[in-house]
Amino acid sequence: MSTNRPLALSPRAVVCYLAATCLVLGWIHSPTSAFDSSPNASEPPLPSLAEAVSSGSGTGALVVDMLDPQEGEAATNEEIEAFVRRLDASPEFEMKLAAPYAESDNLYLVTGAIGALAQLRAELDHHALVEGTEPELVYTLPRHARSVSQGPLAEVSPAKPDKPRFTPDDPMFPLQWHLDAIKAPEAWTLTRGAGTVVAVIDTGVAYKDLDWEGVRVRAVPDLAGIEFVDGETFVDNSLPEGLDDHAHGTHVAGTIAQATDNGLGVAGVAHHAKIMPLKVLGSTGGGSVPGIAAAIRYAADKGAHVINMSLGGPLPSRVMAKAVEYAHEQGTTVICAAGNEKRSRVSYPAAYDGAVAVAATDFAGARSFYSNWGKALDISAPGGDMRDDKNGDGHPDGVLQNTIKIQQPAENDYLWFQGTSMASPHAAGVAALIASAGVTNPTEVERILKQTAIHPNKVEWDKEFGAGIIDAHAAVVSAQGADYQAERGLLALLVSALSIFGFAGASRGRTLHAAITMGTATICGGATGVAAPYLVAQASNMSALALALGLSALVPLTLVLTTMHRPRLRPWLIGLSAGWAAVCIHGAVVLPTILTAVPGGTAWDRAFMAANALVCLGLARRVASISRVTNPTIHHS
Repeated sequence: MSTNRPLALSPRAVVCYLAATCLVLGWIHSPTSAFDSSPNASEPPLPSLAEAVSSGSGTGALVVDMLDPQEGEAATNEEIEAFVRRLDASPEFEMKLAAPYAESDNLYLVTGAIGALAQLRAELDHHALVEGTEPELVYTLPRHARSVSQGPLAEVSPAKPDKPRFTPDDPMFPLQWHLDAIKAPEAWTLTRGAGTVVAVIDTGVAYKDLDWEGVRVRAVPDLAGIEFVDGETFVDNSLPEGLDDHAHGTHVAGTIAQATDNGLGVAGVAHHAKIMPLKVLGSTGGGSVPGIAAAIRYAADKGAHVINMSLGGPLPSRVMAKAVEYAHEQGTTVICAAGNEKRSRVSYPAAYDGAVAVAATDFAGARSFYSNWGKALDISAPGGDMRDDKNGDGHPDGVLQNTIKIQQPAENDYLWFQGTSMASPHAAGVAALIASAGVTNPTEVERILKQTAIHPNKVEWDKEFGAGIIDAHAAVVSAQGADYQAERGLLALLVSALSIFGFAGASRGRTLHAAITMGTATICGGATGVAAPYLVAQASNMSALALALGLSALVPLTLVLTTMHRPRLRPWLIGLSAGWAAVCIHGAVVLPTILTAVPGGTAWDRAFMAANALVCLGLARRVASISRVTNPTIHHS
């Protein structure tokens, strides 16, 4: 006679348990969780043409954003082409593409008298083929940045580290206090950014030699060995292939990925990353918003994991906001300088949803005197203060990198710059380290940056520092899977247990002893189910299709179909399917992301993972049901 009561859970209880678990995971990893307390910035209305011009940010031209038939919007290419021809034929206006590569977005620029353009804007805002209009704005480099040429190097004794660290042999590395401030040497013991691409949307990068229309460009020596990909220019009548004729962009690229441990010069945060140099600002440091927006979309389409934009302006742009949103949906983390106007409002594009706004701090960890702050601020990073020498190394406390001399692309030097322009690439470099560690989804990258930041005031968030000063080592440790693996493991245990006690009443009539016996094999299968897809995701040289298939329910389905006839393997198959389902559920809710292969952005990634989770749960239920039918109830007399 049995002395133990059979264990059972109803299907409704199973669903409730899983739903509650998903809600908890979603809350922990949501942008509004306890790890991200910064409120959303309120979006001000777009300026009028006259307001844009009077602010100094407007050119007087009108940007017209047409519907995009390729995105399924209610228009045809023929209708849009006919509309453009009619408007361009008007003697009052001249119409052209708003920027290089803007044809794919149907973005046009209309010039004419301000009054006539204002009237045209009012008419077009209600036109069936027009998605929106706005004044053409010019974004620039943040103001108040300064540079100092290299002087005689002082002897600097590096501080004794409290954690293992990699110290490169670059002779000027001891002067780079800003890399120590974010614990980059400690992070380099774990990863250096290999396998990632960072797009530098700026004045360009001096990465190759070129003679072009009388301008002589020479690559800076301390970028030799860094791989550059898909360089492009989005400024008319400017250096091609994303080359630099200013200095700012090369300096920014150096902070992200200066050649390191090469016995020369200085180091960079993610020095094994690839750089995508995109020139959107001319030699004077200004560029149009449509050109910048086109570069953002280009970077996302070319597969950049991270975008850095050390530029901005005081006025919002719907075109720019859409581009940032597009990049975010494509899986690209967008990092932006908060601005150098010393005001309590973050500039654009840093203030847009989907962008990570970065303020600047000095050697002592205080907010730099020039840095913007405010409710849209996300994090802080070293930007320097060249008025001081607080570390006593005989040099101003700026950010030191190798770049061309100001507007002299044939010459280079090691220069100190200061600004949120310098803070932003530190954060972009850390974002690349996070991506290299396996976390590429921009929401998760931002969460890790914030969760691991160190706040000087020991609070979760404030308007001065955002979530705090970035910590590269802590961010990489968080990204390398400890948190995710623990969550996946616990979720696998839950799903495995529910597989035993809930699916199809598999445990109905079983004693506690029998359930434990079955459960041991099931949990072993669950461990396999959790580990296997993660190993698939880490495999190199896999095509997008192969990765998607490897993470799908195809593997557990194949194993179930080929081995289910063996009763002893069924508990293991239940666990395998449940564990695989746990990884898929975790991916659908959290998206760290082990999957970036499904076209269309993260929404499709989530849908794909959720659908395969349901298939895996169905497999677990099916095997459990067969086990219940073919195995008689165990009784003890």
